[in-house]
Amino acid sequence: MKREKKDLDVDYIGGQGSLTVEEEKAISHYLLQHKLLRSSSTKTNSRNTKRTKTTA
Repeated sequence: MKREKKDLDVDYIGGQGSLTVEEEKAISHYLLQHKLLRSSSTKTNSRNTKRTKTTA
């Protein structure tokens, strides 16, 4: 059974107008910092240990 798609009749989702230059810079800075933080944390959390099978 397929769901029926509903088109939204909006110009902007989430606000009344476009972003200001300061808001765009703040969002870009946040996303860049979040991306750098995520990429650096994944490199340090990688497992390089060999797992061994144990019997109980």
